[in-house]
Amino acid sequence: MTHPFYNLYSHGFARVAVGVPECRVADPAYNAEQTIALARQAADGGAVLVAFPELGLPAYTCDDLFHQRALLRECELALQSIVEASAGIRAAMIVGMPVLVEHQLFNCAVVVANGVVQGVVPKTYLPNYWEFYEARQFSSADCAAVDTVSLLGAEVPFGANLLFEIENIPFFRFHAEICEDVWVPIPPSSFAALAGATVLVNLSASNIVVGKSGYRHQLVSQQSARCLAAYLYTSAGKGESTTDLAWDGQALIYENGELLGESERFADTSHLLFADIDLERLSRERMHQTSFGQSVRRHKDEVEKFDVVAFQMDLPTAQALPLERKVERFPYVPADPRRRDERCMEVYNIQVQALVQRLSSSRIQKVVIGVSGGLDSTHALLVCAKAMDRLGLPRANILAYTMPGFATSDRTLKQARELMQAVGCTAREIDIRPSCLAMLKDLDHPYARGEPVYDVTFENVQAGERTNHLFRLANHNGAIVIGTGDLSELALGWCTYGVGDHMSHYNVNASVPKTLISHLVRWVAETSQIGKGGEDVLLAVLDTDISPELVPSGPAANGQDEAPGQKTEQIIGPYELQDFNLYYTLRYGYSPSKVAFLALHAWGDVARGNWPNGPHVARNSYQLPEIKRILEIFVDRFFRTSQFKRSCIPNAPKVGSGGSLSPRGDWRAPSDGESAVWVRDLARIPDQAG
Repeated sequence: MTHPFYNLYSHGFARVAVGVPECRVADPAYNAEQTIALARQAADGGAVLVAFPELGLPAYTCDDLFHQRALLRECELALQSIVEASAGIRAAMIVGMPVLVEHQLFNCAVVVANGVVQGVVPKTYLPNYWEFYEARQFSSADCAAVDTVSLLGAEVPFGANLLFEIENIPFFRFHAEICEDVWVPIPPSSFAALAGATVLVNLSASNIVVGKSGYRHQLVSQQSARCLAAYLYTSAGKGESTTDLAWDGQALIYENGELLGESERFADTSHLLFADIDLERLSRERMHQTSFGQSVRRHKDEVEKFDVVAFQMDLPTAQALPLERKVERFPYVPADPRRRDERCMEVYNIQVQALVQRLSSSRIQKVVIGVSGGLDSTHALLVCAKAMDRLGLPRANILAYTMPGFATSDRTLKQARELMQAVGCTAREIDIRPSCLAMLKDLDHPYARGEPVYDVTFENVQAGERTNHLFRLANHNGAIVIGTGDLSELALGWCTYGVGDHMSHYNVNASVPKTLISHLVRWVAETSQIGKGGEDVLLAVLDTDISPELVPSGPAANGQDEAPGQKTEQIIGPYELQDFNLYYTLRYGYSPSKVAFLALHAWGDVARGNWPNGPHVARNSYQLPEIKRILEIFVDRFFRTSQFKRSCIPNAPKVGSGGSLSPRGDWRAPSDGESAVWVRDLARIPDQAG
């Protein structure tokens, strides 16, 4: 048996499917065969729920044939075949058919699972305009006077207020509505979501006209977003009558406003659309967004009308079952170049606007910034330049200082000088080594006696001297100090507390992760945001190893006395993976084991075709042991050792929904918390693949 870690059902996901079968008008037996075949395919693919189109058993375009007793009888026989087949299919099915109840005919969604009809949901809103005449054949759910119906010799729940729960999948409660129900101002699924439904299903027929496909996307996207739910949408396809209408068989699956999948339109054969929905994410979003709970209370009378039909399903948990949804390697950075440029433009302007407001409100016209020649200070300087332009002030009002220390490399010093010249700021250089030596002598540090001791004190004396100089320079010049540290560093505590790079008057980068800053710098270079010139030095900065340059490592090949010995990512892990860990921990509150599962899909074996026992390709990837090791670094630093720094960070603008770490905003946590529960969860991750 494969380790449970490798199965998506172990991590709060569930696979669902939408089926669009080829149909024949008024031939329920044939349509049932197509439905059963697709249901088997869905179950074989690991899905636990599959939805089919509105009135799919007889076909939507039967018109007045719906009132023919022979057709209604055949629909029941077709349903009987589906129910019998469902005993051997590990997926719940929702099929569309007419159901006669107390002399009224209803357009219904019938839920079938485990060889039983679990319930019947009638359509509430019947369109009777333009090409639609449903009120001619059917009654609305509001007309129903009973809450059970006799179907195939059994009494089953009946009503628009039914919810269905798969008990052995956490948070999997679904609701069915039919076509027009989602086109109205307040769809029935809105109240169903407030009553706990996380998966909303729409059985639609929906003929196609120009522009309608895009509008369906809007409807389904917005309904899933407002309800904090997954939304499955299916519509009629090939085989429906084209007497007056045409059909495209569009199927959609959205989750909280995000498109997970769309089927081919105008397909010539029956087809399925799969998606893996993140039920834990939906639950967490509802828990986090307290206005959702307020809506439950406000609509208490509607919510209390719902009844839950619960059953269990035989889940495909014995084998490896990787996700069939794309997991982006860089969740803070869109993969699509156009969207990435839009993201960079928006983030950059948020940072600039925030700094403009801070300078305007404080009546201060100058800023002081330390420029190291590295990534973060480079971007912060670019923000300062644009802010001065917006304020109509000269860039000379940016007082930029590069402050070489004991391990500053020729490369970064050269880049700092070139960058300040390209920006056109007031550039100064202060060698901090003399003042650092004085401090080390006062501390009686071994380095002051000539001993090569490069401990934390040695590092922090340099970081502290730089910040001390910047604050005093700001006092002296009537300016404010602009912070340069980023979100990734705050998450990992990779900053010197207090009188160090932790502190500033205003930090423009504090909620921008390292992986995004690199794209921002490249975007500024490519779009000439600060004017022509400087592109070469910006690209050189991007090609520089990330290092605080505080610890030397012996003679340098370029003739420099001492070469830089620190590479940040060798100590705290690669930022590309730590930013991934941060996003899913901060934005969604996922456990380490789930974060590792997602990382494996984005960066590891799955992404390289090596889900257990497949071919091993390690190039440009991280394998599970490395993912686990780096995640362990993140967990301990984020939850145990670094919060005290975040509890008192300077003001800084929030730029993205991925969160910030300000105690005045997205993240409030005790400074003396433990990481034990997260460390223990790491034990759920196998030590090696397979």
